[in-house]
Amino acid sequence: MSTNQIIILAIFIAYLALNVIVGIYTGKKQEQGRLSFEKNYFIGGRSMSGLVLAMTTMATYTSVSSFVSGPGAAGLTYGYAQTWIAAVQVPVTFLVLGVLGNKMALVSRRTGAVTVVGYLKARYKSDALVIITSLLMVAFFIAQMIGQFTGGATLISSITGLDHIYALLIFGAVVIIYTAFGGFSAVAITDTIQGIIMCAGTFLFLFFVLKSGGGLANIDASLAENLPGVYDNLFSNYAPGTLLSFWILVGFGTLGLPQTAVRTMGFKNTKSLHSAMWIGALTCSFVIVGMHLAGTWAGALVDTTDLPTSDYFVPYIVQQIMPVGLAGIFLAAPMAAVMSTADSLMILASAAIIRDLWKNYVVKDDAVKLANYNKNVKLFSRIFTFALGAFVIILTINPPDIIFFLNLFALGGLECTFLWPLIGGLFWKKGNSKAAVASSLGAAATYVFCYYNVSIAGINAVVWGLLAGGILYFLVGALTSKEGLDPEILDKCF
Repeated sequence: MSTNQIIILAIFIAYLALNVIVGIYTGKKQEQGRLSFEKNYFIGGRSMSGLVLAMTTMATYTSVSSFVSGPGAAGLTYGYAQTWIAAVQVPVTFLVLGVLGNKMALVSRRTGAVTVVGYLKARYKSDALVIITSLLMVAFFIAQMIGQFTGGATLISSITGLDHIYALLIFGAVVIIYTAFGGFSAVAITDTIQGIIMCAGTFLFLFFVLKSGGGLANIDASLAENLPGVYDNLFSNYAPGTLLSFWILVGFGTLGLPQTAVRTMGFKNTKSLHSAMWIGALTCSFVIVGMHLAGTWAGALVDTTDLPTSDYFVPYIVQQIMPVGLAGIFLAAPMAAVMSTADSLMILASAAIIRDLWKNYVVKDDAVKLANYNKNVKLFSRIFTFALGAFVIILTINPPDIIFFLNLFALGGLECTFLWPLIGGLFWKKGNSKAAVASSLGAAATYVFCYYNVSIAGINAVVWGLLAGGILYFLVGALTSKEGLDPEILDKCF
């Protein structure tokens, strides 16, 4: 290992240690409050400020794809086309917090829900829906976590020269430990740190790419050689169906992501929500557009023909153009993006199994089992988080070639499962349990089937899944609405 690699590894270790310390400290402090362990561990006591809400929402959404795979694809293959198509993600935090924010916060407080599935149970009173959404969520979360763990391990390995397995164990151990012991509060606070690091890293990348390239004029001249047709292919790199799919997948469809929807259940007050909307929009814009734009420009700097995949592009370029100390600080940014997504998925998967399935269908109302649950929920939640993390590590030993596509597959599956039951449940009184079950199950099945078997005009399977889910939700809801909603549901949810 070279001197530069040792310095970067030391910065990485310090950053990872900081997250562990902050996570454990935050979890211990939260436990001293008056609220139950469940409300503290799974929703952070509903105490997030505007800054924390904005950063945790932005950091959870901007995963390894935003910092590694997307900019790498821009620099090696797609150029400016990748940048402008990524820009559709700019309003995501504003959209999610603006549409879901107030209503989800009010309903979750009235019903006592601390998870997205818990909200669905209160809104629809359907055991089938709870089981279906919980299991599908965990399945798609595991697929997405494989992508995040692969990204973290690839980043450490490509920078330090460590074997993939050792890099994977380091990354996995850190995320698992602070998530298991800190819970949602630790995730939110560490996400805030990671969001700040991501903004700083984006600035560093932009600055040193422009400096190394000698300004935009020189960069454009070199891009014309490295990526012929970089301007001519601005719109033709992607078929219209692909553009439509991407706009839906990372735009409108994000309203159905449980890992971002749950953030709208945990903020302190309306002022915090409003602050988070504009802070989140600004930071998300800067990070996503800035990283993809810098990735495009970086394609003009060096010969990258020997890189195995585009996932190695950003780490490689950074080590070529930045002083070693700043390179270490920058490379903490994609690590932050990976960690902030992985920890959110892990805590929600734990909540789905422990809170939504085990408590509802094993413990039930049995007094003895309930007393045992309340006594041991902390231990069981941590054990499950460790077990889930270990399972994902095992699945990630032989990683996929390109993280970008695995991450998008999981996003599409989650959106198809949750979008219409969430949106319809909040804003349409005729939406009932039959409509929600039909939509969730039908959309997910359509998505998986079309993903592997249907290819029409470049349209992604998420479009067909969401279309099928919407038709099923509103058609079944309209046909069965004569039954009327439970008065308790109307009172608490509307």
